[in-house]
Amino acid sequence: MQSRQIYVFTGLQLVAMSIVLWVLFRWRGPWNAQRYIGTILFVLGIAFIAIARCQLGKSFSIRAEAHHLVTTGIYSKIRNPIYVFGIVMMTGLILVIQKPVLWLLLVAMLIGQTIRARREARVLESAFGDEYREYRRKTWF
Repeated sequence: MQSRQIYVFTGLQLVAMSIVLWVLFRWRGPWNAQRYIGTILFVLGIAFIAIARCQLGKSFSIRAEAHHLVTTGIYSKIRNPIYVFGIVMMTGLILVIQKPVLWLLLVAMLIGQTIRARREARVLESAFGDEYREYRRKTWF
């Protein structure tokens, strides 16, 4: 992904997350344990997505592409931290909003992220071969 596109994409994500955070704190309803836990999970999810995106650097792309195999930082433990923490963030959002039907959205998101991760794994394995297979053996998801 070109540098300018990355900045535009990241900027749009920041605006979207700011709006969602504003909605979370303005959401009507009781501030019970579920809502507090949800808010913490949401904020942690956003924070770790941001860290993972920074550590990924120019290797970030929307479509599965093999630029550089990032194996340091969060990526030394989790192959797809953006997907993992996206699920954490969405879980938090669902806990805050307290609408049970949204759990179906989380299941759909899990399926979609798993399919996408597998597609990316095939691209990385074909580009990096044994280096990627060894990395995959040492990391989770």
